[in-house]
Amino acid sequence: MDWRKGIRSYLLLAGLVLASGIAGTMLGWTAFGRQLNQYAYDFLFRLEPPAPWVPSSIVLALDERTLTKYGGLIGMRAALADGLNRINEVKPAVVAVDLILPEPGNGDDRLAAAFAKTHNLVLASDMRPDGSGWEDPIPGFGKYATATGEVHADLDKFDAVSRDLPLYKVAGHDRRWALALEAWLVNTGTQITETPDGLLAGPAMIPASVENGRVIRIRYAPLGMIPQVSVFDLDQNPSLADRFRGKVVFAGVTAQTAVRDRWMTPYSNGVIMPGIEMHANVYETIARRMFLVDESLVGVVAACFAFAMAAGLAYAFASGWIENVFTAVLLLASQLLPVIAFRDSIVWPWVPGTLATVFAIASAAAWKHLLVRRELVKAENQKTRYQQTMQFVTHEMRTPLTAIQGSSELISRYGSMPEAKRKQMADVIHSESKRLARMIETFLSVERLSAGQMELKQERFALDALVERCAGRARALAENKQIEIQSLDLPATELSGDQELMEYAIYNLLTNAVKYSPSHTRVTVYVDDESGDRVRLSIQDQGMGMDEKETVRIFEKFYRTKRAEQSGEMGTGIGLSIVAQIVTEHGGTIEVDSKPGKGSKFTLSLRRAS
Repeated sequence: MDWRKGIRSYLLLAGLVLASGIAGTMLGWTAFGRQLNQYAYDFLFRLEPPAPWVPSSIVLALDERTLTKYGGLIGMRAALADGLNRINEVKPAVVAVDLILPEPGNGDDRLAAAFAKTHNLVLASDMRPDGSGWEDPIPGFGKYATATGEVHADLDKFDAVSRDLPLYKVAGHDRRWALALEAWLVNTGTQITETPDGLLAGPAMIPASVENGRVIRIRYAPLGMIPQVSVFDLDQNPSLADRFRGKVVFAGVTAQTAVRDRWMTPYSNGVIMPGIEMHANVYETIARRMFLVDESLVGVVAACFAFAMAAGLAYAFASGWIENVFTAVLLLASQLLPVIAFRDSIVWPWVPGTLATVFAIASAAAWKHLLVRRELVKAENQKTRYQQTMQFVTHEMRTPLTAIQGSSELISRYGSMPEAKRKQMADVIHSESKRLARMIETFLSVERLSAGQMELKQERFALDALVERCAGRARALAENKQIEIQSLDLPATELSGDQELMEYAIYNLLTNAVKYSPSHTRVTVYVDDESGDRVRLSIQDQGMGMDEKETVRIFEKFYRTKRAEQSGEMGTGIGLSIVAQIVTEHGGTIEVDSKPGKGSKFTLSLRRAS
């Protein structure tokens, strides 16, 4: 039924868009998808920078000019000592030093003296290469430190961009908090309270869950926003020290030729950032509570399936420009969702929603194309059926129309025609018009049955009587060619179905046998098997026959064998296709056994009436 086909079609569409949503979502979490998500994240980072603010941190830089003045890396500790001595006069809130000082070096005494005068000093430690422990500052420095923070950086393994930072590292059995977090704790005078979902550090609740390894996304300030003053500048202009008053100072090397920890960031565009500046950005992220939180997996999956189902609904219930507009809006929505979420400090992965939407639209469009093509094929079949109907009507109805026309012309031409002859002509017109009506009704019934627009009649009728009626009608044609039609002891078996249609089928087989048989031959009708619930009725002639290739195609519409075309007999090749339709609709089968020059046998396997 049509409604069942419709349900199956919509279920297919639902399955396609559901599979598309699953595929798009899963691809979003592959290595390739994650990398594309990171690129989209960087783009949003540059597209939606945070509103300007007054940073609470500042960088004390050991830049190229500073190291040159102090004799290169060998003078690095002396340079740091001089810088600290200058800023200590204005009492910075915290000083976090991003220099690993595990061994003695030149200028240690000057640096130790500077550390001794530094308020709230936080020193750096780094994880040993084998992960067995920590490289800590030498005791001569460590004794002045209020806290020690780790500075081990984890970069994105695909493109070495620093987008996030784990707030702790474990080496051996010793856990260390990140340098920026330690600076925050020292500045606020608080301790960390850990929860499964985050870290409570004084007034800041940091959304770094145990599940993701206590990682936070760094909300980098726009380039140049965090102030930076070099030791060289302080030596040249001591008044610059006032910029450090009450600030959290991050001191470290920024010289490109002397530092290894220079990282790419979402803002970089080819410009790398010194590690000390990255720590200052982590501190600003915590101090300003500018936390970026990843959308939950459940939320992303739900959005992906919503996009996919919306695409399916658009193609299922819309068409034309409305369908195109809805598709465009859906694509635009999948692109805007990460942007809108980012404005609310939520990181929404770009790839899953985009791929789920694109895949669903492609699947729904393919479904719509197949649906439209199916309807087009159906329309073409209906057109072909109509054309075939006209051809059949033209051919099959020519004989009764000719008889009606001829008889009516005789009556009108010969006004003095004897009454007996006039009555004979009128009877011919009457009988042929009735035959024409039956022919039209039979053919239309076959067409309606094959199109599923009509149910088969269910009436009981005797097979032998039906065959005798058909043979009686066909004998008039057979006598002209001196062909005998013989019925061999037909059983009084009852069949069930449409008697008129079955009569048409058997009559067509008999007239075909007569048309394509030579004179002085025989057409035999017999039942060769009536066991079980089936009866096999055979019609055998002694005509021209067919080869094996022709018997395969004999029931195709408009197919005629070469011998039939060469015989001069009129025909369209549609009769046997109608016979096959009638037999099939009655739950039967039709077989043909034929050889060239030896005649043909058509056998109908029909169900008995229950």
